[in-house]
Amino acid sequence: MDFEFSEEQEAIRRMAREFAARSVAPIAAEIDKQARFPKEVVAEMGELGLLGIEVEPEWDGAGLDPIAYVIAMEEISAACASTGVIMSVNNSLVCDPLRKWANDAQKDRWLRPLATGEKLGCFMLSEPEAGSDAAAQTTVAVPDSSNGGDGFVINGVKNWITNGPQADVGILMCMTDRDKGHRGISSFIIDMNAEGVTRGPKDDKLGIRASHSCQIFFTDHKVGSDQLLGKVGDGFKVAMSTLDCGRIGIAAQALGIARGAFEAAARYATERKTFGQAIAKHQAISFMLADMATEIDAARLLTYRAAALKAAGKRHTSESAMCKLMASEVANKVAKNAVQIFGGNGYVSEYPAERYYRDAKITEIYEGTSEIQRVVIASNIIKALSA
Repeated sequence: MDFEFSEEQEAIRRMAREFAARSVAPIAAEIDKQARFPKEVVAEMGELGLLGIEVEPEWDGAGLDPIAYVIAMEEISAACASTGVIMSVNNSLVCDPLRKWANDAQKDRWLRPLATGEKLGCFMLSEPEAGSDAAAQTTVAVPDSSNGGDGFVINGVKNWITNGPQADVGILMCMTDRDKGHRGISSFIIDMNAEGVTRGPKDDKLGIRASHSCQIFFTDHKVGSDQLLGKVGDGFKVAMSTLDCGRIGIAAQALGIARGAFEAAARYATERKTFGQAIAKHQAISFMLADMATEIDAARLLTYRAAALKAAGKRHTSESAMCKLMASEVANKVAKNAVQIFGGNGYVSEYPAERYYRDAKITEIYEGTSEIQRVVIASNIIKALSA
């Protein structure tokens, strides 16, 4: 097994780290406090190719592999988790399903501007009563009788849609045949600025406050048949394959949060003195730092494994669930211990520890809670044992 980065991977690591230090980290605390969407940073990410990392060059993407994507995501998220998830959604949840399921005409119309950052995307699966139970869709699409049945009319509500307030393009999952259960779900490409699409107020959140989310309301929204992603009834497959990839992105975001919290705590521990020496020299703190570093590295290796399987075109459902579960729980533990190392200073916004702590929590919730990841992992273990 080769643990060395390729020249391309090393190049994107340097570029992403330099960009994060230059443009992301200096405003991270400010945009968190103001809950301000960092549009200037998002525009620069588009120019650098960070919004279409795996998109093929023929569709104006960077054409890099999933490991390069993980590397870049960790670097950006270590500086600002909000910026990281904006990037993750556009790459993993929008560009990726378009790469896999869209025809060439759809890629030309929708994927190309998403890859360059000209447009921003969102992914619409969750509903007020369909979070972990992704198959319980109540948003419906029925044939458009006014257009001779060519196209669909959509009605319903979607919840917690990251990038929703700013998105130009959305990937939507909804019911086209209730009688077929999850096999009756279809996927559509949505023009988010079209008639019949309304955005609710942005959510007021605990963490990742500069990454905006909101409810999306569909009221007699009409789409053409050319906006169907895949075939009628493919929606659940589109959603599940997309989440397999999305979980790698969130694992990478969690790695970034954990690394950022760890590095801040380690620096502080070498500067802060008690009883005549730096607190890093006290065994209680040094052992805490050792555990943090070890657990981050373990989560990183699981994430690289899932990304490598994706790069090889192999199934990676369990591996994606494992890395997302591990990385998100490590991020929460590391961020919590970082606050402890900072002591009273960890509880005030003058220092970054409390922001990492707040940002870490969401990684255990979105794109499948930790409980759902365990369900996915366990079901695959049982299936393998029964084969």
